[in-house]
Amino acid sequence: MRVTKLALTNFRSYKNLELEFPAGPNTFIGNNGSGKTNIAESLIYLAYLSSHRVLNNQPLISLGAEQAIIRAEIESQGRTLQVDLEINATKANRARINGNPVKSQREILGALQITYFSPEDLDLVRGEPTHRRDFLDKLLITQSPRLAGVISDYERVVKQRNTLLKTRAPENALLPWTEQLISYGAQLSAERIKLVDDLNPYVAANYANLNEVKPASISYKSSTDNLSADIAHNVEILTARQIEVAKQEQDRGVSLIGPHRDDLHLQLGDFPAKGYASHGESWSMAISLRIGAYNLLKSEGAEPVLILDDIFAELDTARRQQLTSVTKMAEQTFITAAVESDLPAELLSEKFYVSPGVVTK
Repeated sequence: MRVTKLALTNFRSYKNLELEFPAGPNTFIGNNGSGKTNIAESLIYLAYLSSHRVLNNQPLISLGAEQAIIRAEIESQGRTLQVDLEINATKANRARINGNPVKSQREILGALQITYFSPEDLDLVRGEPTHRRDFLDKLLITQSPRLAGVISDYERVVKQRNTLLKTRAPENALLPWTEQLISYGAQLSAERIKLVDDLNPYVAANYANLNEVKPASISYKSSTDNLSADIAHNVEILTARQIEVAKQEQDRGVSLIGPHRDDLHLQLGDFPAKGYASHGESWSMAISLRIGAYNLLKSEGAEPVLILDDIFAELDTARRQQLTSVTKMAEQTFITAAVESDLPAELLSEKFYVSPGVVTK
């Protein structure tokens, strides 16, 4: 899979930008604040329908514009697909595939598959559980775009159920939302548990390849004991647990069970990575998670585009080499860097130079 063309209209700092890309590594070089990451962000948004930098759409739209547009031409398995996405701040986004409108923007999920790595990935190790849950859910969506609907529906149900709990709504008003929370929660928990089991060997192997001494592993840490990759089993467990915590939920005004309270546990040797990993070990774990995700997708027959956003300057030689080796496996890679000397000398790439609002070769 590769992106052959990208056009941005009123996206961040770009009023109008049109670029063509070859296969292999493509590097974007420019000072901090010049707009390099905006290009990477547009591809990330197209892949996930969300940004890795902001929580809402308004910052993505150029000042004074009503919407931003991302248009990409994508080659995959001998076919060419054009995807257009109109990003709006106050109404639903609109999308087209090969010029034809689609009912929901979610229909473009899967058209572009990516794995990305950015300096914010230290939050995967050191940050709150929400970062690790988001990592898992985006990987699930890349594997199976239909799960975006399950994740979205689950989040909507939790929000509505919490609103009812806060207003001390009667049990009969809560019941349908509780049933949906358990149904969607059982599905999402099962998918995450299977994903973590599949991902763990790749994370362990990548961490060992960085010449780290301690063995690394990952596991799914659920707020409800004994969940598994079996949905029906999870429904039984969550139903029983919800009955146990019903009184506490009423008292606290919040849903106390479900995957919105779960975490991805990262282990280094005998200790959890969070709170115990050194700065270098934290980078190694973050790299191992991202490259592991790439390895897993490749093993399933996918050819995701690799995005390395402003990351080489943060890493030592060994970790740079590990990332460079992945670019050799990828059909296409997008790399951003503030200065050319941050890039590994052995990396041969198509170079683009970025200044505010302008990209030149």
